[in-house]
Amino acid sequence: MDKRTRVLNALEKKAVDRPPVGFWFHFFGQQSEGDACVAAHLDYYNNVDVDFAKIMCDHYFEYPIPEWVKEPGDWDRLEPLTAEHPFITEQVDRAKKIKAGAKEDMCMFYNVFAPFSSIRFGSSEEFVMKSLKENPRGVMHALEAIGKSNALLAEKLITEGGMDGIYYCVQGGEFNRFTVEEYREKITPSDLIVLEHANRFSQYNIMHCCGWAGIKNNLEVWQDYPAAAVNWAVYIEDMDLQEGAEFFGKAVLGGFDNRPQGVLQKGTKAEVQAFTKELITDTDIPGIMLGADCTVPSDMDRERISWVINRPPAASTLLRQSRRRMGAGSIC
Repeated sequence: MDKRTRVLNALEKKAVDRPPVGFWFHFFGQQSEGDACVAAHLDYYNNVDVDFAKIMCDHYFEYPIPEWVKEPGDWDRLEPLTAEHPFITEQVDRAKKIKAGAKEDMCMFYNVFAPFSSIRFGSSEEFVMKSLKENPRGVMHALEAIGKSNALLAEKLITEGGMDGIYYCVQGGEFNRFTVEEYREKITPSDLIVLEHANRFSQYNIMHCCGWAGIKNNLEVWQDYPAAAVNWAVYIEDMDLQEGAEFFGKAVLGGFDNRPQGVLQKGTKAEVQAFTKELITDTDIPGIMLGADCTVPSDMDRERISWVINRPPAASTLLRQSRRRMGAGSIC
């Protein structure tokens, strides 16, 4: 089975010859932008035998919030970006170049943040939360504007950039931030602006429920979001792939701890391969894709990823042991 068929079958919860495998990491410094970023992606995806690619939006974490937004009341005037804005055109150009330079016809998904992440990255965590208290309607207006911008970005990434879908990162669901009712009222509408628009152009969009702060999220707020597959922090949320498949009712992506203490980074080749085999055996569901809770360290030996792909038939008890380990996470 070729990689594209394997991945699309998994997303549709159809039969596959083996679960697809995908891992990714951030690119820093000069490799975070321009042609150097394209070359860094291609060096990885053309030389490591993963089944699909997630294209990173490094250098575009900070949404272009205008300098005149200084007070909570200023959010009322924020407008969506135009199609000609560099925030959109440059990312679509990145996607096009990576797609054109890939040696295999593999599925590609581009990282797009939900508006609540974009507004915080473009201003600050403290300012946004302060604004939500003082001018909630203004912030919701701003989130809608950003949502329309990110929706346009998603559309163009798929229709012009050649992406098979977006890898949609939702954040802000920590138990200590919002109640379910608050999140659904203030944040969900902008989340769905992007995801539902992306679904008009691809049925293969993946949702990532980010556990970046190492704090458990209330996954209930995202449970009914319309995506083909869901990735979450198994080792932060304490919800394994089997449980997550039942909770979300969709194809699932993950299973590996991305933190330093995880078997992917600390285990021997035999341990990594035994863990992989047991992970597949224990997750008796259609539509499983193997990956990590979030990005893996950029300096990790890439040969370790090949150990997951080329696994032997042996199994071990490492899976159950690893599930009991907890700690801090990373960011998308």
